[in-house]
Parts: sequence; C-alpha cells; structure tokens
Amino acid sequence: MSLVDVFLEPTRHFEAQRERPTVLLPLALFVLAVAGFTLAYFLRVDPDWYADFALTMAGREMTAAEIAQAKQFMPSAEVQGYIGAVVLAIVLPLMFALFALYYFLAGKVAGAALSFKHAFALVVWASLPGLLGYVVGLVGAFTMAPQTPQHALMLTHVDPLLVQLPFDHAFSSLAKQFDLLALWSIGLTALGWKVMTRGGWGGALFVALLPNVLIYGAWLAWALTR
Repeated sequence: MSLVDVFLEPTRHFEAQRERPTVLLPLALFVLAVAGFTLAYFLRVDPDWYADFALTMAGREMTAAEIAQAKQFMPSAEVQGYIGAVVLAIVLPLMFALFALYYFLAGKVAGAALSFKHAFALVVWASLPGLLGYVVGLVGAFTMAPQTPQHALMLTHVDPLLVQLPFDHAFSSLAKQFDLLALWSIGLTALGWKVMTRGGWGGALFVALLPNVLIYGAWLAWALTR
C-alpha cells in the first residue's frame, strides 16, 4: 500500500485500512508540513513589519507610544515561529484524536465494529488532501516577499483564492480559514466510513458531514451576528 493510494485508489486504500489500520505515516507528514510551514513563514517574514501587522490585527486603536511599548514585550518573529511549530506539533494530533473519538462513538451508535485505531486511521488518511494546501503554502513561504500576511500563502482557502476580504469584514475569519480541500476530505471520510463499517452511503455521508455542518454552521451564525 503506497501513500498515493488514498488519492488514486481510495476504496482499495480504506479496505486495507479496515484490515490493518495505520496512522504514523500520515500523522507524521501532517505534523511536519504544518509545523514546517509555520516555522518557514516566521523565519522569512519581515519582523518589524509583522509586529506592526499583528498589533494592527489586534483590533484596538493604539498610540505610537503604546505600539512601541507593546513591541518590547512581543517575542520576535523567529521565536514565534519556533513556539508555533512546537504548539502545532502537539495540538494537531490531539485534534485528530478528538475527531477520531467522534467517529469511534458514532460507530458505537451505528452498531459498527470500528475501533478507536480504525477511527484515527480514517481521520488522518481522509485529511491528507489538506496536506497539499500546506505543501503549496510551504513553497510560498520560501518564495514570498518579506511583508506578506500568512493567510495569503494558503492558496486553497476561500480567501485568498476566491475573495480577498478586509480583516474587519464579518466573514473574513471564516473565508481565511475554510480550505476548499476540506470538501475532498469530507468525500474521502464518507467513503472510508462506508468501507470500514460496510454500511451504506446515506449513513456515511451523514456521519462525515455532521461535524463540519456543526462547526462551520456555528461559525457562519456567529459571523452573521457581528
């Protein structure tokens, strides 16, 4: 079983995962890509520009004296990069584990013989399309102009791929965080669930869509109330 099977022959891939689930390879690739992208960005960004940019994004009017004082307490861009890479390397597996717990419990409700390891394998392998976005971002981090916002490198996200919203726009945060590759991952999750549980498409689509509908629906509702 090769890494590309999940993209080219996903049914065959998840059949193999049903028999012998594996998680280390896709998890390691995700951690390396996300942490590597974060570190590469902060090592290349203009530190003075980024400090001003970050304070501006804080959304509070500040005098020149307040900005200067705030900069004194801010860690350097390089330090932020190392801290961010380490934090993401810890948080990312925990996020995958949380989603795996959801699929494990959904399996219990559906009466499917899905172990936690099977659920974890489903989550990390189905999430691999998102890895492509970070690879693109990593290339962008090494070639970007020093005064580039981090979100501008995520070319598979709604913003900047389809729209470029100002930061004070109600839908700015949602557009900058929503990765269009997530739609691919939802499809893979549904397929993986169907194969691993030997169920039907209706239940598979429901289980795969539910957490995304809840998360992004709540985010959309919050944006509409701003």
